[in-house]
Parts: sequence; C-alpha cells; structure tokens
Amino acid sequence: MIAKMKRLTLLCMDSERDRTLVLLRDFGFVELDLSKASGADFAAGKADLERAERAVRIALKAAAERQKECGGKPAGLDFDCPKKQLVDEILKLDAQRAEAESEAQSLEGVIRTYGPFGDFDPALAAKVEKETGLATTLVKTTLRDIDFGDAHVVELGRSGKTRYLAVVGGRPSPAPGLDVVPAPREPLCETSRRLAEALAKVARLEDSLAAAGTRADQIEAMFPGLKDRIEFAAAEESLSSTGKVAWIQGWVPADRVPSLRAKAVTESWGLDLRDPEPGEQPPVLITPPKLFRPVRALFDALGIAPAYNETDVSVPFMCYFSVFFAMLVGDGGYGAIILVATLFGWWKTRPAEGHRPVVVRSWLTLLTVFSVATVVWGVLSNTWFGVGLPFAAEWPTVKWLGDPSYHNMMFLCFTIGVSHLMIARIWSAVCRINDSTCLAELGWAGVLLFMYFVTNSIVGIMPAIPKFMFPVFYVSLALVFLFTVKPSQLKTRGAELGMLPLNVMSTLGDIISYVRLFAVGLASVKVAQNFNDMALGLVSSDNAWWANALMAVGTVLILLIGHALNFAMAGLSILVHAVRLNTLEFSNHKGVTWSGSAFSPFRKH
Repeated sequence: MIAKMKRLTLLCMDSERDRTLVLLRDFGFVELDLSKASGADFAAGKADLERAERAVRIALKAAAERQKECGGKPAGLDFDCPKKQLVDEILKLDAQRAEAESEAQSLEGVIRTYGPFGDFDPALAAKVEKETGLATTLVKTTLRDIDFGDAHVVELGRSGKTRYLAVVGGRPSPAPGLDVVPAPREPLCETSRRLAEALAKVARLEDSLAAAGTRADQIEAMFPGLKDRIEFAAAEESLSSTGKVAWIQGWVPADRVPSLRAKAVTESWGLDLRDPEPGEQPPVLITPPKLFRPVRALFDALGIAPAYNETDVSVPFMCYFSVFFAMLVGDGGYGAIILVATLFGWWKTRPAEGHRPVVVRSWLTLLTVFSVATVVWGVLSNTWFGVGLPFAAEWPTVKWLGDPSYHNMMFLCFTIGVSHLMIARIWSAVCRINDSTCLAELGWAGVLLFMYFVTNSIVGIMPAIPKFMFPVFYVSLALVFLFTVKPSQLKTRGAELGMLPLNVMSTLGDIISYVRLFAVGLASVKVAQNFNDMALGLVSSDNAWWANALMAVGTVLILLIGHALNFAMAGLSILVHAVRLNTLEFSNHKGVTWSGSAFSPFRKH
C-alpha cells in the first residue's frame, strides 16, 4: 500500500533552528520542502560533491586504463597524499595532464608540418640573412619546373610528388601547387626533445592518477558526509523566520505522527498537520507486504513511483516480473549462473556485525527469486545452454512446451497476459466498489476475456471463439458504455465514449503483446543452439589430431563468447520487455501513471 502522508508545518525558536534540524534529521521520517535552497552554503556543498565525484571518475578511469595496459598496478606506483587533500590533488594532476597533453598535441602538429624539411635551423637562416641580406624561405610544392630567378634552391626532403625546398635569396609567392611555409621557431631536434619531455610528463601524471585510483574508495567514503552537508544547508536555507519564530514545511507519514508529536512536546515545537489538499503531490512511500518489499529496490533503480492517489502494485509487479524474467532469459543454465553469482554475493556481503544494507539485501533477494524462477523454467522446458537433457525429453511439460507448432507456448503467453490484465481491471473494480464505475471495470475484464479467445482463434490455437463468450462480450460492452462516464460528466468526458471502439481493439493488441515472452525467449534459445552447433562443428574425425586440438580451443572460445553475448542480450530484453509489460500494459489497465516522486526523508546518509 501507499502510506498516508500529512502536510507538516513545524515551528521552533529561531535561536534553536540548527538544533531543530539536527533533531529532525535524527528522527529520519520527515521529507522537508527544500525548493527554496539556493544559497552560498548549498551551492558550495554541491560543488564539493561534484568535484569529489569527478575526482573519483578520473582516478578510476586512469587506474582501469593502466591495468588494461599493464595487466595490473605497475610496480612502485603509490599515491602519497593526505586524505583531506585527495580531491584537490587528483584534480590538480588531471589539469596538469590536460595541459601536458595539449602541449604534446601542439608539438606533434609542429613536427608533422616541419618534419619533411629535416632539422632546419631558423637561427642559422636568420644569421645568413643578417650577414648577407639573403632571406631563406621554406616552400612545399608539387610542381616540377619552377623558376625562382637568381635564388639558390636546396631540396630538403621529398614525399611522393611533393618536394620540400629552401629558397635562399628569393621570396616566392604562394601559387597553385606551391605553398610558402613560415619558418619554424626552433630546430626540429629541439621540438622533438620538448615533445619527448611532454609525453614523459603525461606518462608520469597518468601513473600518479592510476595510483590515486587505489584510494578512490577513500573519496567515495566522503560522499555520504557531503550529501548530508548539502541537505543540511538546503534545510537551513528553507527555514523561514519572523521575529523569534522560525518554521519549515514538509511531509511526514501518518503512522509517524504520534512519534513526532512526542518529540515536539519534548522540544517545545509547534506542529500544524493536515491532509493533502487537491492539487498537492505528496511524496510516495510504498509499504508492500514484507515478502515483497525488495521490489522497492527495483522501483528505485528504474526511477519510478506511482502517484500518491494511485495504487501500490508491488505484489503483482514482483510476481509477474519473476515469470517474465524466467521466460525472457529462456535458459535454465543462465539462471543457474545468476543463482551461483547471487549466492556468492550473499556470502561476500555477509556482515561481520549488524546487518547488510537494505538495498544490498533487497537486490540479493530479487536476484535469488529471479534466478530460481529461471532455473525452474529450465526444468520445465528442458533448456540448458541451448541443449536439452536426454533423460528429460519425455517429461510432460517438456513435450507440451516443445510443441513444434509453438501453439502451446503462445497459448501460455496469452493466458499469462489476460490474467495479468484482468487482475488489473478486477482490482480496480474492487477499489471502486462503492462507485458505479466499478461496473465499467468489470465490463473491461469481460472484454479482455473475449479478446483472449479472439487472439487464440486468430493464431489457430482454438478453432473458433466459444459461443458463450458472445453474450459475455455484449454485456461487457454495455457495462463499459453505460458506466465509464457518469451522466454529470458527459459534457467534459463524453468524447471518451467516442473512443470506445478503438479502446476495445487496443485490448486485443495488449494481449497479443505478451507473445514477446515466447518470441524473445525462443530467440535466446535458438541463438544458444546456433553457437553450440558452430562450435562443435569445428572438430571432426577427418582432421589430424593437432588440427582438432586447435579447433578445440576455437570451440571453447566460440562457446564462451557466444553464450556471453546471448546472456547480455537476455539482460537487455528484461529491461525492455519485462519492465514494459508491467509499467505499460498492466499499468494502463490499472490506472497507474508512475508520475509520483519517491519519499526521500531528511536523514543522515
């Protein structure tokens, strides 16, 4: 369910404002209205956090690049810097590296320009001009016969048809096929020396940044404190005051009001608590049954929350998401890998004292449920890395799901789909039991059931639509038409009745869309099978033993790369399809818009 919220206005003595905020933060169940925060302390806190995050990204990237180059941390690298100066030192090193890289790129451009002229010495050319009055001009040309008059021409280099010349005693003008190149500032050998120094400086700075990456965790440990500082500064700036009284507004869950009142009595606060008014958007605190609480971590990761006046759909979301996860992955072997990795995660994160963080525990629970569901699907369908186990080939579920016509799989998908959508409609009807629109929701449930049989008939799973479904459909349409819009709303919502035919047809598309569970899962299995066939086809009895030995290596590589790619694509399909079926098809029928903002209380990170 979605927790009821109360609009809070808290009054305190202006002299006690900082202490009040500290106590509210320790209370940890009030979301403050921080929209007024824009002062210097708040901006400074955000800037410090952004600098720290940037420093971590820079250091970790440098460490990853160096590890890729050297296969690990190069020997002798260390980053000796006080913890308080880590961020400043990393950003300083990064700025120096950027400057050195810019200098190196500039010098490389100079070498590309003047390299073909050889080690030309501009100081010597200037000395000749001073002593003899003969200027030296550098020329790049593709022309063969050029008349420079009385000037002395020296060819300094050649590249293909292009010649690089020094013209002494003449000042040729640019022409088609002839370019006059300004004299360099220094000999090429000096530029090369400076380039080598710049590249060496870049390498040293990258070594230092790579070493700093080993201390990135110390910077990350500062993040919670920086976030606390930002929020506290925002809260301070959001406090309004008149004379000796200060106040701040926010939201508090209704079940926490007694505790807040007791705190207010102790601290001599004034409280004004009221229900949300029309048009207000309170934050959303989802409180599903204990068994289904881990799904909140998935909601947070997706960045979604139902609106305050909508319904908490955590229970069906988690149940059906588990089924979708299993069918979209489609392979019990992949599920076993996820399960082993999850069990390792449970072991790796076992706390020495206290408990695991809630987010970690939630994700481990979710992955355990999803992976077990996938393994169960692998048992039912006999799919293990694209290979079926011989002893399971005759199991009833394996034979039924393995129907060559794929009718059984499509029937299963449509059945899952209609059950999912009908739950949404019947649930809405129960929620509106005291309102006439309850009958419209029941009518939509009947329309969905009729379209379920239509879908099965279209694809040839059923020979025809059962006759008893036609009266059900007509009655359902009548309920939808008569009770969707109340007579008093005909002027404002009457157009919805005109859209009824399109909405009815869209229910057919909604049910058909669940066939993606079969199509994507089948694609995953077929890709795995094709990689298996490709890999195993390399080894042949007609080959020499040494050829088969080489082919065996190729077989292993193909299997590893192929299944890794397939595994990654399965993960992508979950993000696309499993999330869509819950947040779009199901939510549209339930009336969940996911337009809410999650409850974010003022508390220490």
